[in-house]
Amino acid sequence: MNMVPPPWTADPDTGMQRTDLAAFGAWLLQRRAEAGEPILPRNSGTRRTDSKRALLRAIEAAGGRW
Repeated sequence: MNMVPPPWTADPDTGMQRTDLAAFGAWLLQRRAEAGEPILPRNSGTRRTDSKRALLRAIEAAGGRW
């Protein structure tokens, strides 16, 4: 497996990490392809707070799908 380095660099002025989103997207697609497109399980939602449950109900009531 030929790992491509991540497309983020340290900003020379601040030292903070920065990345180009298009480059990151391309890097992520390549990483997924190299990993064989892993299927990740969805969060079961058993540890959600009351406020998170209320938010999800409100999104659903407004016609949204999270």
